Amino acid sequence: MILVTVGTQLPFDRLIQMMDAMAPDLGEPVVAQIGRAKYLPVNMEWHRVIAPLDFENLVDRARVIVSHAGIGTILTAERHGRSLILFPRAVELAEHRNDHQMATASALDGRAGIAVARDQASLRRFIADPPPPPPATRDCRGRVAVCTEIAGFLTKALGQVRT
Repeated sequence: MILVTVGTQLPFDRLIQMMDAMAPDLGEPVVAQIGRAKYLPVNMEWHRVIAPLDFENLVDRARVIVSHAGIGTILTAERHGRSLILFPRAVELAEHRNDHQMATASALDGRAGIAVARDQASLRRFIADPPPPPPATRDCRGRVAVCTEIAGFLTKALGQVRT
């Protein structure tokens, strides 16, 4: 499974549209967290926001993660030992207020488990052949299992849990 995430603060329609266009040809499910996107995908499962526990579970199942250059996703991918393709927002395309994502991506390019795509061709290439995953910095299975048990208990006890 390929997990796509763009954060929740700003829309990133360019990346969501690219991934949606590629999804039918990728040969595996694509799940996307699209945040405030105006474009709504038709070829992949999507959610505006994914609850933290559900996101951790998706990361754990993902073969590769495609993401804006958000530090939270970078750290989560590293923690789970997942290959990560960064596709940074560009200020000249009005996707962000400044080019800190470009700077972050440039600084991390070539780091274990990370590739930086800057156009659709390189994105497609890295999805087909992602960088080898880095070693996980933590075993997250126990954390996810405990959180799942707690969420199940609360759902049963309270009838509903808000995340």
